Amino acid sequence: MAELKYDIVKNFGTLSESSKGWKKELNLVSWNDKEAKYDIRDWDETRSKMGKGVTLTEEDLKQLKTILNDMDL
Repeated sequence: MAELKYDIVKNFGTLSESSKGWKKELNLVSWNDKEAKYDIRDWDETRSKMGKGVTLTEEDLKQLKTILNDMDL
């Protein structure tokens, strides 16, 4: 399996933290030297291991924001 290369360009914040120290974060991440995209996933304390996540384009993120703003929470 090829090595996965990533660069966390910007951290926007932590959504939650597990009892084991893993944090669910919203970041701007460049995967394999490609254009950075918005990304929500769990990271270990050193950001060397990651869980499954969701990667969003800027348009996806704008649409998600619209949906969340319209929700009655």
